[in-house]
Amino acid sequence: MSYKLEYGSYGPVMTNCYTLINEDTKEAILVDASGRGEQVLRFVKASGAKPVALLLTHGHFDHIDAVEQVRSEYPDIEVIIGKNEEIIMSNPDLNLSYGFTGSPLSIKVDRTVGDNEDIELIGLKIHCIEVPGHTIGGMCYYIQELKMLFDGDTLFCGSIGRSDFPTGDGEALIKNISEKLLSLPEDTKVYPGHDMETNIGREKVSNMYF
Repeated sequence: MSYKLEYGSYGPVMTNCYTLINEDTKEAILVDASGRGEQVLRFVKASGAKPVALLLTHGHFDHIDAVEQVRSEYPDIEVIIGKNEEIIMSNPDLNLSYGFTGSPLSIKVDRTVGDNEDIELIGLKIHCIEVPGHTIGGMCYYIQELKMLFDGDTLFCGSIGRSDFPTGDGEALIKNISEKLLSLPEDTKVYPGHDMETNIGREKVSNMYF
């Protein structure tokens, strides 16, 4: 099967939102949803694909503030997040929406996933890797077949995510990245929640935290 990845940076802090389309079945998955729903869905609409799932890496406002707009356009889409992150999705203080925007967000998901759980979507096996540290239950999504890792605000090009927000833990973040992400194949492409993509091999030798 053939797959195509597209992304854009949207919302108040330019969050990367990804669309992965199976070009044979015309099904798609979205990863994170920030800004305005029409921006997030622009590529999937132009392609004629149907989004079947929205994978959320964590519950901070800048990764979830377009969820309801996406749902209104595609009511059958399945919104998925790590099981330990549900509390952040529903709490405006923990998801930072109240403090940063003054508009509290409380969003329910359709499904939760756990660490080391495999899910099947658009013809792909997606391995769920929980990496606490930026938040209590941040989830990374690894697609071995495509050598892709969607990791939210966990590992960045040359850096790591902040740990000074509620439920953050800097020591745990560094330990979990080292053990759970840097052990992936070096040619795995890393698609973070902000800024440019990177790969595991590059971060193993050049990231200042490891």
